[in-house]
Amino acid sequence: GTPVYSVAWGPDSEKVLYTSGKHLIIKPLQPNAKVLQWKAHDGLILKTDWNSVNDLILSAGEDCKYKVWDSYGRLLYSSQPHEYPITSVAWAVDGELFAVGSFHTLRLCDKTGWSYALEKPNTGSIFNIAWSIDGTQLAGACGNGHVIFAHVVEQRWEWKNFEITLIKRRTMEVHNVINDAVDLLEFRDRVIKASLNYGHLVVSTSLQCYVFSTKNWNTPLIFDLKEGTVSLILQAERHFLLVDGGGLYLYSYEGRLISSPKFPGMRTDVLNAQTVSLSNDTLAVKDKADEKVIYIFEALSGKPLGDGKPLTHKTEIVEIALDQKGLTSERKIAFIDKNRDLYITSVKRFGKEQKIVKIGTMVQTLAWNDTSNILCGIQDTRLTVWYYPNTVYVDKDLLPKTLYEKDA
Repeated sequence: GTPVYSVAWGPDSEKVLYTSGKHLIIKPLQPNAKVLQWKAHDGLILKTDWNSVNDLILSAGEDCKYKVWDSYGRLLYSSQPHEYPITSVAWAVDGELFAVGSFHTLRLCDKTGWSYALEKPNTGSIFNIAWSIDGTQLAGACGNGHVIFAHVVEQRWEWKNFEITLIKRRTMEVHNVINDAVDLLEFRDRVIKASLNYGHLVVSTSLQCYVFSTKNWNTPLIFDLKEGTVSLILQAERHFLLVDGGGLYLYSYEGRLISSPKFPGMRTDVLNAQTVSLSNDTLAVKDKADEKVIYIFEALSGKPLGDGKPLTHKTEIVEIALDQKGLTSERKIAFIDKNRDLYITSVKRFGKEQKIVKIGTMVQTLAWNDTSNILCGIQDTRLTVWYYPNTVYVDKDLLPKTLYEKDA
């Protein structure tokens, strides 16, 4: 047989991914389950990694390319050939970034594959990369006997007329593009996660959470964090959600803990912006144990909505989003399933079985407008806007007349 150069666990710990020459193989641990195998590179595959949050696979080959795959073996991204074989790839824990190592080369990439930054350290080949648990720094094992350390900086957040950049590990620069005013925000510890929306900047460091109003950058509200490693910050107009290893915590912008929703078998380490959604009155979380289920909570009490039964779909769900405006009783949730079909349904159920209506196919990603309930998505090669998705509850035949499509 061929030597196995690299192996990685699947997100649910029920499958193992390993390399075999030019092929990648996913082997489920259940006996008699179908083994998935595909040719991934034109040369020997040296390294592979599988992320538990976004369910995507990385591979690095002697053909000097790195590639991104989904868990069905479909190619999502293939790099240009480099000068030397790619010797290492590794996902950051939250699945937003990955690092690529080669001869005298360290590259930082977005989860979709394109490159943010390229460093040329004098290290020989980088044979292995390990990320810190908070995703802010990484270490690399180098061919010349050194260990290289790298820190991720210059992340950017934009909202209306504000651009915020993390210029050092503990310093942010705020740029107001209207009047060119610049403010520097200094933090006691290194910044781990941040979010800018609805007139507020929420920043978590290793020990504290800072809440800034965009009207005043000088006096943030500061409170201490229990766990420290915040993995996700989501904002709504009236409050924000912090996710860490211990649970989900909903805070007001004054720093008061509002609620802490829980559900059976909750795993907070695998939640991301695609699988959690927050609005002023509702919180929705996709289950990891059963991917067809969405748990829906009242934001202010943290209790399950209505009769407490979760929303169940017929196939696995990949992305969810709550609308942000309008009456609580008319709150809608849109979601994409693994067949890339887009559905919309009401969050509240009035006794009768819920009506889940399909409003699009081949949808890659979706977002609600934050000032009115307009939905947009990338559909195949087009940007589609559903101006009034609620049309489907009045007359399905009217829906095509409420669409705007732009070829991408």
